Amino acid sequence: MIREIMHSIAASLTLRRRADPARPIDGPTATEIVNLSAGVQGRAAQRSYSRDGLGARCNFIDAVKFRYRCAAADRLISRDNNPARELRKPPKQRSPRRPLTPAQLAEINKAAATTGVDPALDTLILRLHTETACRRGGSIALRPCDLDTTQLTIRLREKGNTVRDQPVSPTLMTALVAHTQHRAPELDKTAQLLRHRNGTPIALAYSHQLWKKLGRRLPWVATLGVTSHWLRYTTLTWVERNFGYAIAAAYAGHSQVSDRSGNTLTYVGATIDEVATALAALTGEPHPPALTPPQ
Repeated sequence: MIREIMHSIAASLTLRRRADPARPIDGPTATEIVNLSAGVQGRAAQRSYSRDGLGARCNFIDAVKFRYRCAAADRLISRDNNPARELRKPPKQRSPRRPLTPAQLAEINKAAATTGVDPALDTLILRLHTETACRRGGSIALRPCDLDTTQLTIRLREKGNTVRDQPVSPTLMTALVAHTQHRAPELDKTAQLLRHRNGTPIALAYSHQLWKKLGRRLPWVATLGVTSHWLRYTTLTWVERNFGYAIAAAYAGHSQVSDRSGNTLTYVGATIDEVATALAALTGEPHPPALTPPQ
């Protein structure tokens, strides 16, 4: 997606520093860029869960604005001649994601456990996302050295260079340790943890293929466009309903002050003990730092 966007930009906008530029970077007008973004939206792939290419258009606008900011910073253009300066993204639509029901989660896990070439890996990844509400990048970045078997936590490194220690159940910790021992016993502790049966690390595309396979087995998964992020959505909704916003924010890794969370979390941010308490209630398994035992 990003590569295609940048190719579209490069085809339309040429930097001054080229020997014989067909068009300088400040040549296109704001109207032309808007029309180009509309074309990107019109060419976007259409899926059952897509929103008419709106995401592709927003990504294109972000890329164009970034390119022009760099051009202005490099003094290739003046800030006043930046045609993307007033460019605005279309209003963001409400996400179609919603919490999955217990029955739907059970269907997904059953399908993963009984189909495919590597059900052990599939079910482990599903449990990891469901229990920790981690993002896809967080699961890919997980390393053996990130497992703390004493405190029952894993260190998640996700977008925005955020790092946090997330409590996990004894069952999940045991499964992660066993996965490493069986699939790459001589593995460097700083290498990627999740691996295929032949010992090679999984790629980001693995998640897409997993949900594509589950969609063939469960048509409603394909119709709704369920992905690993739906598991995060489901878990965080449950935590918020049962333990409140501050604990849900910490569970999600949103506890740091940001434009989205505001300043309130500076004062009411949840502790890891409170996150562990929510986890214990979610999984029904005890956890060392948990404040209260699971009911």
